Amino acid sequence: MTRIEKYVKDLKTKSVAELNDELVAAKKELFNLRFQNATNQLDNTSRIKEVRKNIARIQTVINEKANA
Repeated sequence: MTRIEKYVKDLKTKSVAELNDELVAAKKELFNLRFQNATNQLDNTSRIKEVRKNIARIQTVINEKANA
């Protein structure tokens, strides 16, 4: 099982409230990464892409739980 599959499996076990908390934290992290990138302080620029995908994964799981 890959790292991403484990992450998604972990997300599916959480409640909607926990997912919303994690979504807020991921969006804050994305903001900070963008800010660091704009000021040329970011070393690992691929982290931005990774966080954006994680936000999408969290939102997908939230929508799945809302539709179930």
